[in-house]
Amino acid sequence: MTYAEFASRIDARARGLAANGIDRGDRVAWYGLNHPEIFVLLFACARLGAILVPINWRLAQAEVAEIIANCQPGLMVHDRHFREQALALPGIRVAAVDNRLPAGSPDRRWEALEDDPLLLVFTSGSTGKPKGVVLTQNALSCNAEMSIEAHRMGPDASVLNVLPLFHVGGLNILPTPAFSVGATVMLHERFDPDAACAALQEATHAITVPTVLQAIIDSDGWKSADLSSLLSISIGSTDVPVSLIQAVQSRGVPVTQIYGATETGPLAIYQHVDEAIATTGSIGRAGSKCGIRIVRDGRDAEDGEPGEIWVKGGNVTMEYWHNPDLTESALLDGWFRTGDVAKRDENGFYWFVDRIKHVIISGGENIYPAEIERILRDVPGVLEVAVVGRADPKWGETPVAVVVADDGITSDEILGSLHGRIARFKHPKTVEFVDALPRNAMGKVVTAELRALVNRTQPGPGIGCSIPESSGGEAG
Repeated sequence: MTYAEFASRIDARARGLAANGIDRGDRVAWYGLNHPEIFVLLFACARLGAILVPINWRLAQAEVAEIIANCQPGLMVHDRHFREQALALPGIRVAAVDNRLPAGSPDRRWEALEDDPLLLVFTSGSTGKPKGVVLTQNALSCNAEMSIEAHRMGPDASVLNVLPLFHVGGLNILPTPAFSVGATVMLHERFDPDAACAALQEATHAITVPTVLQAIIDSDGWKSADLSSLLSISIGSTDVPVSLIQAVQSRGVPVTQIYGATETGPLAIYQHVDEAIATTGSIGRAGSKCGIRIVRDGRDAEDGEPGEIWVKGGNVTMEYWHNPDLTESALLDGWFRTGDVAKRDENGFYWFVDRIKHVIISGGENIYPAEIERILRDVPGVLEVAVVGRADPKWGETPVAVVVADDGITSDEILGSLHGRIARFKHPKTVEFVDALPRNAMGKVVTAELRALVNRTQPGPGIGCSIPESSGGEAG
């Protein structure tokens, strides 16, 4: 599709929405897989001052119905895959993606402003019910400027997106910035490792998450793929294994980490392409359109001290949809409190530590699961690992390692790899072996499910084994 064709479709869709009663502040939902229509609707809504609501198609019908009841769209546009589900939703008008809505008056004037809400994205809900995050037109503009800067993106760029467009990662890390500079966007309906690997040979930039990138590396075509035109692969969504980054960078392709949240559009901290290899493992520097604070015990942390990441800028959400209490608790004088912990070094680079809600407090000591996971991921035979807390009458909580492993590896071998690497009090006392870790659509581990698992399962034969306290070494 050329930009002229794109503009024509946006214009027709905007007029069609207006003729169907969609006005400033009204919501328009999209229910379907990745499709160019999502971007047509996004820009059509922008002209009207309306709000696009992309629906997570992986949700159960009851969950979708709850979201629809919450935001009450004036219209839902669906693709061929979700026609039946869309028609089954009560109290909402629906239209197929190929349905040409009646055109509005050619003299219709729109008065959308940069502070108008444009995007209502419901979070993945990895720790509870989805929350509606409202992003303004200005938030998307700020996000685009930062992405263009981070990726050194110009009109000759060709960006690949295989991530679902019901999250801001898929929408806004590469595609919407690419439209700002007239670049090419390659969109896959859904992720397929072999197709993605083949498309990388035609791309200059791509956005991934760890599970997606690992699947591409494991695909048959990876070793023989010609990556000479690929300038960078961006990655985010969760803590990224350094070994995964290095596997790609060994092919001469920089991997740039993007840190942020749905509430920040998502860019907030990011690596620049020309700094990625030299700062492997860092999440980058503060975004050019936002401020970053590392807050510890109510004060700004010193360099090297872990603290909560706070973000302030035009990219930050204006509110949670119909939830003033949550908005007030998350935004303090315009600063969004991310709930993530990081450290800043003397050169201004940030290093992710963990999520606050993942912190295990054992005997009064803070234990960051991500620190343990980074070590255990490198143990031969460990395929996946997550560490969560189990209630303990003496210590409050103790860490438990939940592991997907090759046959034959033992709990002793896994936990023995931690000796001398981290303080003894941080060591998990138990390993739980599972077939797979529960993940959401963006590849994040659903820790609430793991906590429920370890707090109802007691160690025993075939599940895990307790490691006795060491008679020497570090106290804990």
